[in-house]
Amino acid sequence: MAVPKGKVSKARRNSRNSANFKATAPTLVECPKCHEMKEPHKVCKKCGTYKNETVKVTEKKSK
Repeated sequence: MAVPKGKVSKARRNSRNSANFKATAPTLVECPKCHEMKEPHKVCKKCGTYKNETVKVTEKKSK
């Protein structure tokens, strides 16, 4: 049975695991109604539409 010779340090373990990790920017698409950039398959934060239907009502604050 295979047994490790010694303790693997946190730095060695983390450097080995970080070789396969790459941070990527989120994918953005244009909202068909307000033309604001948003994540796909999510409600638009600006106009509140999803699949060309108003899902949530957004109100502008007025003072």
